[in-house]
Amino acid sequence: MTTLPPPAAELSADEARRVALRAQGFLGAPDRRGGVRGVLRHLGAVQLDTISVLARSHELIPYARLGAVGRGAVEDAYWTEGHAFEYWSHAACVLPVEEWPHFAFRRRAYRDRPQWHHDLPDDAYETVIKQLRAEGPLTATELGGAKNGGEWWDWSASKIAVERALMVGEVVCTERRGWKRVYDLAERAIPAALREEEPTDAECLRRLVRQAGQSLGVGTRADIADYHRLKGEQFDAVVADSGLVPVAVEGWAKPAWADPAALATAPKGRHRTTLLSPFDSLIWERARTERIFGFTHRLEAYVPKPKRVHGYFAMPLLSGGRLLGRVDPAREGRTLVARQVSLDTAKAVEPMARALREAAEWVGCDLVRVERVDRPELAGPLVAALG
Repeated sequence: MTTLPPPAAELSADEARRVALRAQGFLGAPDRRGGVRGVLRHLGAVQLDTISVLARSHELIPYARLGAVGRGAVEDAYWTEGHAFEYWSHAACVLPVEEWPHFAFRRRAYRDRPQWHHDLPDDAYETVIKQLRAEGPLTATELGGAKNGGEWWDWSASKIAVERALMVGEVVCTERRGWKRVYDLAERAIPAALREEEPTDAECLRRLVRQAGQSLGVGTRADIADYHRLKGEQFDAVVADSGLVPVAVEGWAKPAWADPAALATAPKGRHRTTLLSPFDSLIWERARTERIFGFTHRLEAYVPKPKRVHGYFAMPLLSGGRLLGRVDPAREGRTLVARQVSLDTAKAVEPMARALREAAEWVGCDLVRVERVDRPELAGPLVAALG
């Protein structure tokens, strides 16, 4: 077992919570000058997901931090002028283009992969590359079709080929069009200066551990490694040289590390009141969410309906630096429907009403209708607060 140096600081549980909130952009005045691109660079990764209820998750992330930023402006911020690309980080994520070199370790690992899940017909890979070179950015459909006609995993040869080219870095996903990936050659999509950088695996891992620590503020080995889906031993190999410092956190059973800049000043300022995407990086890691907020969060979209407790796409309510409840939303025309509202205390009524009204206005809804509240005695006050 590696011997850890003594902690550079001791944090109370409350201090650690506020450090985490500030690092994730929920405490203090939002950086409106940086806008959506500033949020992306601050977080280092914004997760994509197919589910769209109020909006897609990558739209909800900047909304939660900046407020009612235009949804078109969100897409433009990500996908125009070569500012970002999509690749495998925590999951499929939008990543700042300057982080391209630091995923070289993952691209190399894919290139060295001895076996793939799909067989690739002869010359299919070369055919896709030639087509992209000749025709410019294309979706899988435009490359010849994404599926063979079977189940969802029954990919066509062109889809298998272009996804493999994406993994090894010869091809880049430069945007989503109608939720379809748009592929282009890395030689066109990524600036030459970034493509020419070829950091070692250790250099990549050191950068990603440092970046994850900065975006989390403070975290355990598992917290920080999970941010970009690194292995524990990869974290262990570089953390001493990452720039993060060991800290002790009240109530945390395991060692932790923090960004020194996060420790330099006490976290102060205004707390956001907002609804969070279940895929928000503030709550990516279930054990961390429980440790910091005392809040058990689980996405139930893939849970059979009879077994769901809080609903299909339950969005946690953040207010005053605490997670106070959640709502499972839907949209019917210009009405935002709160299908199920869960409130921890009566003090959550007003913040939930405010968050629902703001979310409704953001997505173009005029009304909010509450269908069910887990604590029936709070249903009347919530409806009154919405009115």
